[in-house]
Amino acid sequence: MTATQKRTNRKPKGKPRKQARRTVKEVSIFDKMLRAMPVTEEQVQKGLTVALVAVFILGAYSVAHYSGINERIKTEVAAAVGKAGFEVKRVEVSGVNRIDELKVYEITLAQKDRSMMLVDIDAVRDDLLADGWIKDARISRRLPDTLVVDIIEREPVAVWQNQGQLSLIDKTGYPLEKITREEIPDLPVIVGKKANLQFTQLDALLDVAPALRPMVTGATWIGNRRWDLEFDSGETLALPEGEQTASAALLNFARMDGVNRLLGRGVVHFDLRDAERAYLRMPPKPAAADQIAAGPES
Repeated sequence: MTATQKRTNRKPKGKPRKQARRTVKEVSIFDKMLRAMPVTEEQVQKGLTVALVAVFILGAYSVAHYSGINERIKTEVAAAVGKAGFEVKRVEVSGVNRIDELKVYEITLAQKDRSMMLVDIDAVRDDLLADGWIKDARISRRLPDTLVVDIIEREPVAVWQNQGQLSLIDKTGYPLEKITREEIPDLPVIVGKKANLQFTQLDALLDVAPALRPMVTGATWIGNRRWDLEFDSGETLALPEGEQTASAALLNFARMDGVNRLLGRGVVHFDLRDAERAYLRMPPKPAAADQIAAGPES
């Protein structure tokens, strides 16, 4: 055996070295969630700090408000809330379609630079409800500096004519806005003193004759007791007094029109006030040409 072979076959002296184990640091679920979020850890911590401060300040104000502490202390607490950055800086408005949105901002921005805790939500709501178009308004605080205003508007369903004045009204008869004749929209026109207060009754009356409803262009409240209906074909229909009696008469007229086609046949006026019989009025006949030429007899 050569010297080279002897060196090759030598066994290493001593114990074999153990390889050091790498310790793998476990990642918590919270850390995984932070890494998955599109924000930095610093931003999350800042947000949590703001939230904790807000909870603390709101808690302090609530204790001051409900524990009977005098008004001066409550005001000082609210002022501290404002100094901490919780002042009204922005207003967000939604639900506005017909009314002037700038008016809503003007009313709400009167609270600008006030502490969020000093904003009188009820007073802002009352000021907004003074506008006839606004049916309801919900105002809420969104910390740290935003008032959120959600407007619910009234829907115009008819035009009310009274003593020469024209007004849009909603389904309850509430006057929304005065308009001119040039501004009349494609809505039925109701005429008469306090006719707007009877619109709910009129709406229910027309429900009994759905085929006739689209043909009704107007209605006149007569003597504060009954309706005359006007159709797009030019006729008027006099209904009797009383909701049930009027409903029965209109339903009967709708049935007759469905069978015999009464509307659009040249009748000027239908009178159903008598439960026993109906009266028709035709347009006056034009005078004969020779009679007009001859003139009246002397």
